[in-house]
Amino acid sequence: MADPRFFNNAGPFSIEQVVKLSGAKLADGKGHAGKNILHDVAPLNKATGSELSFLDNSKYIEALKTSKAGACFIEQKHVKHAPGGMLLLVTHQPYSCFARAAQAFYPSASHSPTLAKSPVAASAKIGKDCIIESGSFIGEKVEIGDNCHIGTGVVLYAGVVIGANTSIGAHSTLSHAIVGDNVIIHRSVHIGQDGFGFALGANGHIKVPQLGRVMIGNDVEIGSGTCIDRGSGPDTVIGEGTKIDNLVQIGHNVHIGKYSIIVSQVGISGSTSIGDGVMIGGQAGLAGHLKIGNGARIAAKSGVMTDIPEGVSYGGSPAVPVRDWHRQTVSVAQLAKKKGAEQ
Repeated sequence: MADPRFFNNAGPFSIEQVVKLSGAKLADGKGHAGKNILHDVAPLNKATGSELSFLDNSKYIEALKTSKAGACFIEQKHVKHAPGGMLLLVTHQPYSCFARAAQAFYPSASHSPTLAKSPVAASAKIGKDCIIESGSFIGEKVEIGDNCHIGTGVVLYAGVVIGANTSIGAHSTLSHAIVGDNVIIHRSVHIGQDGFGFALGANGHIKVPQLGRVMIGNDVEIGSGTCIDRGSGPDTVIGEGTKIDNLVQIGHNVHIGKYSIIVSQVGISGSTSIGDGVMIGGQAGLAGHLKIGNGARIAAKSGVMTDIPEGVSYGGSPAVPVRDWHRQTVSVAQLAKKKGAEQ
C-alpha cells in the first residue's frame, strides 16, 4: 500500500474495470467480473489478497509462486507458476497493463507536490532548537526533529519526516522521504523525485506511477548534487551509516545496506540491491536488478552487469573478478607490444 502521507488512492476498482482499462484477459474465465474488488496495486512480495500486481521479469518467478496478490498481470507462459486462487490477467505486455492500472489508482502520483502558501505550513511539526534559514519552504504535515538545521532555499514537500540532529544543505529538495537521525545532506541534493519508470512500446512509452518512498537510515551522509529517486512501489532504501559522495545517481527501488561507501559520479540502476559494507569507486556504473554481496568492492569506472558475491573485488567493463581484470590488462598490453614489434 502506498503511503497515504504522499499519495491519494482513487480505488477501489472491480476486476471488470481493470480488464477494460488494461486490455488484458482473465485467464480461463476465472473470477467473477464486477464482484472481485481490488483496493490497491503492490509488488508481488508485498501484495495482499485485495491488491493487484504484475510479473514482467523471469527473475521474479519465485516471488510469484509465494505471492498473496489477489490478481496479477502475467504472460501466458508464466501462468503455470502462479499460486492457486490468484486471478490472472493474461497479456503479452504485463508492465504496460500494470502502468495503466496504477495510473487509474493514483492519477495524481506524477504531479509535483504543492507547497504551503506560507514558508512554514501551519500543520508542520518543528522540533526544539531548530534553525530554518530564509527562503526555505516547509510543506503540510512535515515533521522535523530536534536540533535540525535547514539551509536557505531548502524545500521539504508535504509529509516528509526529518529525524533529530539532521542538517540539510542549501537548495536541496526532499519529497516522499523519511530521513533518520544525525543525517548530513549537503547542498543541492534532490531526494524523492519520480523514478525513471516507463513501460516501453513502439507507439510510445507509458509512465509508471512511482508509489514508493525514500527511506534514509541514521548517520547517513549524502554529497552535493546527488539524486535519489523514490521507489516505484517498493521503497528506495539507504542503510544506516552509509556515506555517499557528490554527484551520485541512485535509481528507484535500489536498496543499499549499512556502512557502505559510494564515491562520486557512481550511477546505480533501479532495483539493484547492495549489501552492507560495500565500497564502490568513482564513476562506476551498475545495471539494474543486480545483487551485490556484503563487503564487495568495485573498482573505479567499472561497468557492473552481473551479480557480485560477498567479499570479492571486481573491476573493468564489463566488471570481472579483479585478478581476471588485471590479467586481461596485461594480456592486451603484451599483445599490443608484440604487434608493434612485428610492424
